[in-house]
Amino acid sequence: MPHGGDLADAARLAAPPEDGWLDLSTGINPHAYPAAIPPEALTRLPQRSRLNALLAAARTAYAVPPGAGIVAAPGTQAIIQWLPRLVPAERVTVVGPTYAEHAAAWHPHAATAEADELPAEGLAVVVNPNNPTGRVHAPGTLRAAATRDAPDGVALIVDEAFGDLAPEASIAGAPGTLVLKSFGKFFGLPGVRLGFAIGAPDVMGRLSAALGSWAVSGPAIEIGAAALADAAWIATMRRQLADERAALDAVLGAAGLTVIGGTDLFRLVECRDAAGLHRALARHGIWTRRFEHAPRWLRIGLPGAALPRLAAALEAVTHASIATRTPS
Repeated sequence: MPHGGDLADAARLAAPPEDGWLDLSTGINPHAYPAAIPPEALTRLPQRSRLNALLAAARTAYAVPPGAGIVAAPGTQAIIQWLPRLVPAERVTVVGPTYAEHAAAWHPHAATAEADELPAEGLAVVVNPNNPTGRVHAPGTLRAAATRDAPDGVALIVDEAFGDLAPEASIAGAPGTLVLKSFGKFFGLPGVRLGFAIGAPDVMGRLSAALGSWAVSGPAIEIGAAALADAAWIATMRRQLADERAALDAVLGAAGLTVIGGTDLFRLVECRDAAGLHRALARHGIWTRRFEHAPRWLRIGLPGAALPRLAAALEAVTHASIATRTPS
């Protein structure tokens, strides 16, 4: 399954640039949290006391209510693989188009369908804010969908991988839900491999047992506990990302691209020949994310300090007559 972030794919399409690839194929914060790892986190097994500190910091950062359970895992992808075994269902509706791993995880276990809206019955999966469109479902709408009867009391799985950018939309801990939280995207540390599940205590107990002892590494525990407790950094970064997203929108607009969605970490643009633009930017050392199911879509991550490099490449591409005109 194609994903962003693998520069081996970029190297197959274009020669590696002298100044290195600018990878904009993911929605990762270009300003990583200044992580520090105590030496003992590498030389001893992960400590229960430190895991508890991580979970306490996550509860506060994600506003998890006291009655809900929370489990840490080596990334939300690891949790996604376990969902069909934790919450068995005969039919699952994935609200999309969205992150393709959700449908792929359920496909061997249940009848899986994709829909534009939340279904009236059965188990549903929604990414909120959505990837790649950035669509945000109102919390009230999601809470209402989560009240219907469902297997194991879970009617709605909500992937809030980009939820740090829209905390007001989170429904972490709401009855009838299982909510996923990704650490690496907002904090710019995807290699740490850290994620969380939030839901009913009995379901979270089963997930914890399935993941087993020492599921999260000592370095991930220490980095996550420090970052999630750093409220000042979080608030400042949210403002900075919003400002940089606006600057990116201006550059994309000047290049004749139409922004049709996204978040403060990536923008989804529409153009007549997204594949052509994708290839042209690759020749300039810039890697973006295209979608086979949507040939007019291209996702472009936030470039941070490299915005002038992207602007120059887009200008060169435009002058080379690459078709970037918005379809009528």
